[in-house]
Amino acid sequence: MLFCLICTDKPNALELRLANREAHLKYWGAAGCVKIGGPFTNDDASVMNGSMLVIDVADRAAAEKLVADDPYNKAGLFAKTEVRAWKWLLGPKE
Repeated sequence: MLFCLICTDKPNALELRLANREAHLKYWGAAGCVKIGGPFTNDDASVMNGSMLVIDVADRAAAEKLVADDPYNKAGLFAKTEVRAWKWLLGPKE
């Protein structure tokens, strides 16, 4: 089942994001469920300020556990996280 994870960073948290970025990327790479993902940024793309991932997992509980265990979340980076069921409609699908 596909879920979209929408995570918003706390204000002025770029240093915290950068300090945990390598662990975050390794975590999601090892999870093996990411279909697409990347950071939200400000308008000129100079500052990352959140994350969006589409993942394919068994159910909502699995998606919520993955978000809870994300190194960014464990480090206290996120002000808010959303887990939303998602339906693929446009664009290439693996």
